[in-house]
Amino acid sequence: MTEPIWSPGPARRQTANIRRFIDLAQTELDPGIRDYWDLYRYSVDQPELFWRAVWEFCAIVGKPGPVTLEPANDLQPADIQTARWFPGAQLNFAENLLRFHDEQPAILFRSETGSGCELSYAELYLAVAHTAAALREKGVGVGDRVAGFMPNLPETVIAMLATTSIGAVWSSCSPDFGVAGVVDRFEQIEPKVLFCAAAYSYGGKTHDCMEKIAGIAGSVSSIEHVVVVPYMNPDADLSAVPKAVWFADFMDTTAKEIEFERLPFNHPVYILFSSGTTGVPKCIVHGAGGTLLQHMKELVLHTNVRRSDRICYFTTCGWMMWNWLVSSLATGASVVLFDGSPFYPGPAAMFDLVDELDISILGTGAKAISAWEKSGIKPRESHQLKSLVTLLSTGSPLAPEGFDYVYRDIKTNLCLASISGGTDIVSCFILGCPILPVYRGELQCPGLGMAVEIRREDGSVADIDETGELCCSKAFPSMPVFFWGDADGSKYRSAYFEKFPNTWSHGDFAKKTANLGYIIQGRSDATLNPGGVRIGTAEIYRQVEKLDQVMESICVGQDWDNDVRVVLFVKLREGLRLDEALQNEIRKLIRQNTTPRHVPAKIIQVGDIPRTISGKIVELAVRNVIHGHPVSNQDALANPQALELYRDLPELA
Repeated sequence: MTEPIWSPGPARRQTANIRRFIDLAQTELDPGIRDYWDLYRYSVDQPELFWRAVWEFCAIVGKPGPVTLEPANDLQPADIQTARWFPGAQLNFAENLLRFHDEQPAILFRSETGSGCELSYAELYLAVAHTAAALREKGVGVGDRVAGFMPNLPETVIAMLATTSIGAVWSSCSPDFGVAGVVDRFEQIEPKVLFCAAAYSYGGKTHDCMEKIAGIAGSVSSIEHVVVVPYMNPDADLSAVPKAVWFADFMDTTAKEIEFERLPFNHPVYILFSSGTTGVPKCIVHGAGGTLLQHMKELVLHTNVRRSDRICYFTTCGWMMWNWLVSSLATGASVVLFDGSPFYPGPAAMFDLVDELDISILGTGAKAISAWEKSGIKPRESHQLKSLVTLLSTGSPLAPEGFDYVYRDIKTNLCLASISGGTDIVSCFILGCPILPVYRGELQCPGLGMAVEIRREDGSVADIDETGELCCSKAFPSMPVFFWGDADGSKYRSAYFEKFPNTWSHGDFAKKTANLGYIIQGRSDATLNPGGVRIGTAEIYRQVEKLDQVMESICVGQDWDNDVRVVLFVKLREGLRLDEALQNEIRKLIRQNTTPRHVPAKIIQVGDIPRTISGKIVELAVRNVIHGHPVSNQDALANPQALELYRDLPELA
């Protein structure tokens, strides 16, 4: 075992929500539960008792019913694909997020331009009541779909809560999507109502949305009503969009109360979409009960969210972290919504926000942390950051150097929780814990109730520090209910259960460490196989991006001479060129810190790295381009033009 880079002090350990839960579990469930690892083992071995205890501890509003997991007994354990959680439960997702009706801030909003607003829990409840009544009046009911093409605004949260309060299903895309990408998604699920914004701002530029909205409304025939928020363009002309009305005119301001529809545990609440860079996006349907219970476990126990907290995650409404963030309302905390570029007007913009709004929990992508470091900012010297106690990172693996930067240049007494999960489970497999130490380069622990295993290709469990496939061997509540349009469930089974029998295979390459933490090494479907040896791309990125000259990189395997050769593309600092000396430095660094097989056969400078709208680099799309294969659904990319930089390169001929 190595020494931790950070450890919680006695006060933090003793006052954490999870400490209270451990004490309760020791008294009511098993006297042998004394620490996190005792609780984790119990949660995996006794899932029925554990998840019911989570329901009670988090005070879920609703009726759990008499059965927790079905079928489940000693002779016939629940099959991971057929398990049914809380089959007799009745609850409403929005009712849980609106349980507080007081004057404490529920939502604090800021745009990159500095404009903002504040809604108390009482004001949020009333706004949702107005919107829910309007949806009912327009004929929206249980099971109907409502879509959002929205920035990260309070109105987005209001529309989602109104939708789910009446038992309808919410789905959203961020407004930087192209029309074709939105239509690919919404056409499949046939929403009745579309909520959208007239414009949005990013990087100091205002982007009008009205032409896109007209295109979407004209292409998705199921849309009966278009509700427009006058954000960034209050004088927009609605006449070009049939059936369009302003949000204020849509709301029923006579409504004062919400009629919450209590429905079964697995009743759909969200439809999320896969990235759609290798085919038509999958429509992943998540249930209200599983999403709520899993989010409450992660927010209350793993992230230690309390009423006194102010939590912000930099996210768009097309990324599952938005859904995760908004669930914080169920804890009574204040949710900080930010819309715009986290680097506008400068790289320290998010730290300005922390100081301005006293944010205690801040979340971002690993790429943002790397970009902060590359920009040279040192928030520890330039900002107060008195309120900040937790920093969350996800989206891609956070390199060990990123951990160093956080503790050296941001704040020393900070729980840095690198987390990993995804759209598929709208939550995490591996994440943080406020009472455990943080080890450099490692995710702290598997999530409670998640039977995480690292599997070899033959299905056996890997040893410590052995790389394999991230899997989950037992059922958990936030598994998707189904895929939209997948009548026989074949697409669902193919996505997660074909690789290993009765085991969820997540598609990440990972290893467990001697510290009981985990290191994620990239997507397994993007794994490199030179000479038949499996290599995770994140192992290469960790080395390359140590170099100050390299801003970003992307690595793929090229079929070559009956084998695969490793090709590395690098985006350098402005004005730099990739010469032989830098190539040699890159190769030397990779060879010294990994293995000779990791060393790229080719290193090529590019001007841009293609990525999805949620910020993830698209290795498979680049691999398709260099092999001359088509890339479908380029509207899923934030910068699809970047793919042309990889086409027909003479260096790869």
